[in-house]
Amino acid sequence: MVSATDEVAATRSRSGPDSSEPPARRKRVRQFTARDKRDFPIFLVLALPNIALIVAFIYRPVIQNFYYSTLDWTTGSTSATSIGLANYQEFFGDPEAIGVLRVTLVFTVVTVAGSMALGLLLATVLNRKLAGRTFARATIFAPYVLSGVGVGLIWVFIFDPTVGVLGAILRSLGASSPEWFNNDNLTLWMVVIVYVWKNLGYCAVIYLAAMQAVPKDLLEAAAIDGASGKRAFFSVILPLLSPTTFFLLLTTMLNSLQAFDLIKIMTPLGNGTTTLMYESYLQAFQVGRAGYSAAVSTILFAILLVMTVVQLGVLERKVHYS
Repeated sequence: MVSATDEVAATRSRSGPDSSEPPARRKRVRQFTARDKRDFPIFLVLALPNIALIVAFIYRPVIQNFYYSTLDWTTGSTSATSIGLANYQEFFGDPEAIGVLRVTLVFTVVTVAGSMALGLLLATVLNRKLAGRTFARATIFAPYVLSGVGVGLIWVFIFDPTVGVLGAILRSLGASSPEWFNNDNLTLWMVVIVYVWKNLGYCAVIYLAAMQAVPKDLLEAAAIDGASGKRAFFSVILPLLSPTTFFLLLTTMLNSLQAFDLIKIMTPLGNGTTTLMYESYLQAFQVGRAGYSAAVSTILFAILLVMTVVQLGVLERKVHYS
């Protein structure tokens, strides 16, 4: 005996997809056309060289680095012993590793927040019609394109407590210069100040370009409604800058986690400034433990991957694109 439900199902099966179903919920299956089949060999010719380069120079080193992290290998040695995950167990069981993670977290959070906040402030100022603003924009952006080594050497001289410019200014005011290079807490903040100074121009230029793309009619409508400049900034401009903020958050965070040149030049021994990136360098070329260094690099890669996925998966949903 056939029930009413079975009859309805059979009717729907004969008549095809339910036309009352919303179009957005219908599953679209793209059929390969004759042109697609004809163009597929051209696609392979164009795509395969790039895919091969990506695999050879990005994915292969990552996999190879993970293999090296499972070895007890001295830098420069022609032999190595497989020790499984012992390097990872040693890192997470080492009390000094907590300090490395803390320095990495503080350095990343402060440099990202400082660069973006100061960059937004500068962009707001430079977006006004001021005399000499073109020269000011070039001056602010210039440190970003300078070599990190050169910038580090200049700031080492500035922070020098004996012959440095900063020490001379403080002494002229009757104060003594802090021991920037001998105090582990001050060395971290010294490098943070220089890193923010070098990179805030990048954030300022990107924010400035986004501000100049804000539709004028929205600002005029806000002014007609009686919104003050402060209210228009926080209610109109800042929400429209969310795609730019998301982009800067992603790129500056990845760059801060991989910062190396300034730390190497200003604090060669890494006293108080040993981030994960610099710890990997010290272990490989100062201590000579290539396998342990590869394990630290793999941990850094895992952190970068997780943070990128979280940012793309969670924060991007809160971004306005229109």
